[in-house]
Amino acid sequence: MTATPRIDISAHILPRRYFDAVAAVSPRGFYMQKRVSAIPTLVDLDARFRVLDQFDDYAQVLSLALPPIEAVAPAGKSAELARIANEELAALVARHPDRFVAAVAGLPLNDVAATLREIDYAVRRLGLRGVQLFTHIDGKPLDAPELSPVFEAVAELNVPIWLHPARGATPPDYPGEKKSLYEIWHVFGWPFDTTIAMTRMIFSGLLDRFPTLKVITHHMGGTVPFLESRIKNAYDQFGTRTADEDYGALLRTLRKHPHDYYRMFYADTALYGSPPALECGLAFFGAEHVLFGSDMPFDAEGGSRYIRQTLGAIDQMTASPEAKRRILRENAVKLLGLEPGGR
Repeated sequence: MTATPRIDISAHILPRRYFDAVAAVSPRGFYMQKRVSAIPTLVDLDARFRVLDQFDDYAQVLSLALPPIEAVAPAGKSAELARIANEELAALVARHPDRFVAAVAGLPLNDVAATLREIDYAVRRLGLRGVQLFTHIDGKPLDAPELSPVFEAVAELNVPIWLHPARGATPPDYPGEKKSLYEIWHVFGWPFDTTIAMTRMIFSGLLDRFPTLKVITHHMGGTVPFLESRIKNAYDQFGTRTADEDYGALLRTLRKHPHDYYRMFYADTALYGSPPALECGLAFFGAEHVLFGSDMPFDAEGGSRYIRQTLGAIDQMTASPEAKRRILRENAVKLLGLEPGGR
């Protein structure tokens, strides 16, 4: 490992003690059992290190894998699970700093008071470098008024938010059906879910109230970079199509054109390859707002395929060497305060 590794900011894990605690409170056959049995690198550190050993000059920022903590346990118990997860994440970083340069706090978001305590503990006491939020909280949008203190606390601590999609097979794709079929909810629903959450944050005024928020969107900002012109032109006419809402008045409360807020977000490169798609995202967000993220370990090779595909796609991009350095390391170092004295 060199002194300047490439930093993968989207590497998911389920620390063993946390996984065992979640399994103990989860119903039989819950999501985790099938998923983890197919992806041992989520829990088994030796298996994970065998994958990491395939890549030189490479380190990870750890974040919890699905499911969201609030989907597993009710308020009270969710706080206990979050504390276990965050202490385990911090311990992994402390024990293996050459492998894991930082970690991101999981939160019990169905308990706002406990979430505020956990943010403070995880960042100030444990040294975690950000927090993970999902695109909805048990079906509740992120712009729900009761969640505003969460954003205020994160903004005050000046740490980034990792925004991860959480759409499941319900609701269905068509009203007459019971669930989304063919994993449409995941393949196409997750980018859409991310786009919805970003848009709700914009129109609710969250980014005006907390302009220093740094939100890293998974999978290169959902559909936003690819629909840039549609977003711009559609919101040029915002309110002209809707008779039962005064969206014109809402638009006047915003400090910018809606299109400009989307550029405030950050985005990771977890698109599993595709240089043209990465270049589209880079053109929209800019070199200072794109970070290398692989979505490890969710492939058939325990994570090595996604890492290899993502690094290969970045290498094939027509972006400048300087832009690639920013994507692969420098943006993460700056955003997470990873240089000595950075935070």
